[in-house]
Amino acid sequence: MNEREQKSPVNQLLPVMAAWEEFIDWVLARTESFPKSVRYSLTSRIDNRVLAVAIRLIDARYAPKNQRLRSLLRINRDLEKLRLLFRVAHRRAILAHGAYEYASRETDRAGRMIGGWIKSIRHEERR
Repeated sequence: MNEREQKSPVNQLLPVMAAWEEFIDWVLARTESFPKSVRYSLTSRIDNRVLAVAIRLIDARYAPKNQRLRSLLRINRDLEKLRLLFRVAHRRAILAHGAYEYASRETDRAGRMIGGWIKSIRHEERR
């Protein structure tokens, strides 16, 4: 792989995907202990959204260049929805404060990586 290919946004996805997969494991371990009363509201929504982000990351990686930006913007929306769900779980005392802080940091971290990818695509489009 030459230097230009290594700097390509497609090849830069791997760090975000690796980090997100670790986060999935952490989230699923936490939501397993959520009360049954929120299993079909918060638990399933958080689990599904976290998995959807991973699937959309794969879609974005392999999408044609003209469709990649749309996929990344969809991931950003999913991250924003996750932030809301984590806040609700925290306010209802279902997610401990330390866990909420970690979830927020990891979601923001993924958002920054995706934001960098979006920025590089927009930069390429202007050329």
